[in-house]
Amino acid sequence: MTRKALVQRELKRVKTVERYAEKRSALKKIMNDPNASYDEKNDARIKFQKMPRNASPSRLRNRCAITGRPKGFYRKFGLGRNKLREQAMMGNIPGLHKASW
Repeated sequence: MTRKALVQRELKRVKTVERYAEKRSALKKIMNDPNASYDEKNDARIKFQKMPRNASPSRLRNRCAITGRPKGFYRKFGLGRNKLREQAMMGNIPGLHKASW
């Protein structure tokens, strides 16, 4: 089980990313616009740099919904490998069963 503080920190980051998504995309659009003047681009860059670091989506980490484990995560199911196996063995995931050949 992951410490609760790490899971809460990740949830806080998700909220921050959602809150600043529009502002980030607008500033990026200005910075990448070839028709924008140097001053506009510079102002946009400064505003972009003053935004919180956790507003960047690349700082998010996928975690297991049950345990909070950061590694061995399956996006399709939202679970870590251990819990995915347990749930599959119990038959809780439709269409997923243990391979045998």
